[in-house]
Amino acid sequence: MITFENDYSCGAHPRVLQRLSETNLIPQPGYGFDCFSAAAREKILAACGCPGGAVYFLTGGTQTNAVVLASLLKPWEGVVAAQTGHIHVHEAGAPEALGAKILALPEHQGKIDPAELRALTGTLLADENVEHMVYPGAVYVSHPTEWGTLYTGEELEAISAVCREYGMRLYLDGARLAYGLAAETDVDLPLIASLCDAFYIGGTKCGALCGEAVVFPRRTPEHFINFIKKHGALMAKGRLCGVQFDALFTDGLYFEIGRRGVETAARLKTILARHGVPCFMDTPTNQQFAILERERYEALREKIPMGFWSNPDPAHTVVRFATAWYTTDEYLEELDRLL
Repeated sequence: MITFENDYSCGAHPRVLQRLSETNLIPQPGYGFDCFSAAAREKILAACGCPGGAVYFLTGGTQTNAVVLASLLKPWEGVVAAQTGHIHVHEAGAPEALGAKILALPEHQGKIDPAELRALTGTLLADENVEHMVYPGAVYVSHPTEWGTLYTGEELEAISAVCREYGMRLYLDGARLAYGLAAETDVDLPLIASLCDAFYIGGTKCGALCGEAVVFPRRTPEHFINFIKKHGALMAKGRLCGVQFDALFTDGLYFEIGRRGVETAARLKTILARHGVPCFMDTPTNQQFAILERERYEALREKIPMGFWSNPDPAHTVVRFATAWYTTDEYLEELDRLL
């Protein structure tokens, strides 16, 4: 069976699974105080260029976004995000359930515009009734975005500058960060660490069985472990995430996984073009959004799982083809044959 439905349809990268097996019977303390988590933290902070930072491991993206945002915000604050931001459209209100009301901005190919962010923040804070409103306390971006697009370094720097101007925290969702770093970009881990107050390095969608690595480059919210525990997100067997990230950040595996996803996505894009299938927008990462005639979509999805995205008109459907570390030549050849 082949699939392009998402980038977490298979289990773990073989090297991650091998490391889990090798360390399985080595007794360790719980809750992330094990030697494997310590080694992973050291490697991640070195890769980010912030040796004085802190790293915490959580199990999934929605859990991570909800817990981290709640820890960054004061009770009267909300978080600014694009209308298409993952926390706004695909997390069932989880961040808001923990008190992080979302203040939506227009999206531009999945991204927010720094000038519009400044205008929104300035307008809200200048309102004479601001005491009755939700203050903007943080800004959420994802890299890649929900549309597989990427921020430039200049765009992130401009957003960060607005955050500093108004005392907001900048938080970056890196669920698919491996693919963003592997694309043609001027954004790398040290730049992200220098601009963000918090971000996470995604594992679930990038070769791990599960797990995300939250990085606080400078200041960690007070009693953050207690905060994780209070919200039911602290794993007793924290070693499971630690072992996986130790493997991912050994010998460049995380970046290798990202390159594989981006390279196969580029080949997939070529196949789509050869068969006259247009893309909804140009995306440089492992997610490709294609416009299919409705009949072609119905016929193709019976053979190959893919992600439904939207119906722009009655005759067409936008679908997402996602590649990953497990996308083989056979996957691409079968898609080519069926098209």
